[in-house]
Amino acid sequence: KRYELPDCYITENGACYNMGVENGVVDDQPRLDYYAEHLGIVADLVKDGYPMRGYFAWSLMDNFEWAEGYRMRFGLVHVDYDTQVRTLKNSGKWYSALASNFPKGNHGLAKG
Repeated sequence: KRYELPDCYITENGACYNMGVENGVVDDQPRLDYYAEHLGIVADLVKDGYPMRGYFAWSLMDNFEWAEGYRMRFGLVHVDYDTQVRTLKNSGKWYSALASNFPKGNHGLAKG
């Protein structure tokens, strides 16, 4: 309470789980659990008055990682690198449903 905290954004937060597509579905429950736990903590911080203004998943799609190449998968969308077919992972479906509850984001809270 002694200090005025700056607005805080958590960027590029995510977890690597290399589940593949099975019967058209990517069941990446550990990643979904990771996001649910971390966003729960962010929600608690907001409730307690901390100036949390944004949280960004890392990443939208599986992509090239500088240290690991294409071996590690962090995305909410699975990319088949051979065919370029994209499949929304269960974590991506969950994250999308959560985000749709906040269609205007929190930009109305920004200091002007």
